[in-house]
Amino acid sequence: MLERAGERGIRAGLIEFLVFGLKQAWACLFGALMLVAIIAARLWWPDDAVFARNDALVIAAVVIQALMLLARLETGRELWVIMLFHVVGTVMELFKTGVGSWLYDPDGLLRIGGVPLFTGFMYAAVGSYMVRVYRLFDLRFERYPRLWATALLALAAYANFFAHHYVWDARWLLLALVVLVYRRTWMHYRVFRRTFRMPVLLAFALVALFIWFAENIATWAGAWAYPDQVDGWEPVSWMKLVSWFLLMLISVVLVTAVYPPKPAAPSR
Repeated sequence: MLERAGERGIRAGLIEFLVFGLKQAWACLFGALMLVAIIAARLWWPDDAVFARNDALVIAAVVIQALMLLARLETGRELWVIMLFHVVGTVMELFKTGVGSWLYDPDGLLRIGGVPLFTGFMYAAVGSYMVRVYRLFDLRFERYPRLWATALLALAAYANFFAHHYVWDARWLLLALVVLVYRRTWMHYRVFRRTFRMPVLLAFALVALFIWFAENIATWAGAWAYPDQVDGWEPVSWMKLVSWFLLMLISVVLVTAVYPPKPAAPSR
């Protein structure tokens, strides 16, 4: 049916929109399954079960990752990127929980210090989305910045997640630098028959917003809690969008370490 659709007109536009949504949902599969597991654990996992709720989430995350590989939804090459997200995320989790930025339920054996092992899979879910959307949409880039510049900026953003507890918080300066470095960069993405383009900075912001929504659901489900949520759930602060925006920079740089940005085809 899709193949018989024309390339122009309202019907063609609706088909492109539908395929875009389906591809995005498919790219989010890892994260969506993790979110379903978190919600299910909140609603139905008994408090007196043999396995603690956090341990059950670790097991569920391992099963999801294994199924993604067995079903060839992720490749071995992409697994390397996902493992990088695991390491980068877990290191930050260990530090952030240590300084009280957020906290987890203390139950369970599958943990490092105060950090349950399923947390690394939440960062891996972001990595899975990034590498899969790269492939599904055949992403190409116009005027992509120098890789060394993006790597230095990502390293500075990652360091600031730690350093701002002790020295001046440079997140707004880093945000300005990200805008400066990527201001001329456009992303070309193929949906069905047509290729579209958008500013990379807009893509960063949209994904950051999506993660913020998912974070609200996960904290409501008790996966973790910020200090102002301990006495009762409240929406996650809008300020977290800046953190997620900077995380997008780090995520993109990690992906480009394995998938170098491809140049967009010249305009005709």
